Amino acid sequence: MNLDARLRERLLLARAVPGDRLLLADATLLAALDGTRPLSPGELAALNGSPATLRRFRHLALARRRGAWQSSTGMLRAADSGGPTALATDDGLWTLHFLDGESGWRIVLVLDAAAPVAAGLLRERTLLRVSDGAGATLLQGRLDADGECEQAWPFAAPPGEHLQRHGATFAVTALAAP
Repeated sequence: MNLDARLRERLLLARAVPGDRLLLADATLLAALDGTRPLSPGELAALNGSPATLRRFRHLALARRRGAWQSSTGMLRAADSGGPTALATDDGLWTLHFLDGESGWRIVLVLDAAAPVAAGLLRERTLLRVSDGAGATLLQGRLDADGECEQAWPFAAPPGEHLQRHGATFAVTALAAP
């Protein structure tokens, strides 16, 4: 990358925009990076107008270039409709466990210790987010030494019911470093 391109990149990424926030979902940005779906004119304008979204796009592009894991998705299966106790991502890297205790539901994200990306994720203490099909955060945090992250279930409805109402899917995503 030449000096002019680096300078332009720094200027775009460093500018301050009042009220700036991520305007495009990771799935949209990753599809654009893959070439499976080009950005619409409105999405391109959102990307160019939001330094936070542009930084996330750059982070995803650099991670993809390094071959780093970025996200996994999963879904409720027909057999899970009664109230799942565990759900796995389609790639098998992650399992979500739902524990019903005296103080309410808890959600536990578990990384497959045998996964090729496990050592890197544990070493880097990557900030992870689990979201439902509507984009609401189910869990956010960093893995402990055992490859787990746990917190209280954030919704009034039990996990199976909530997930069914919100697309019957979930995603585990690596968030950009602050």
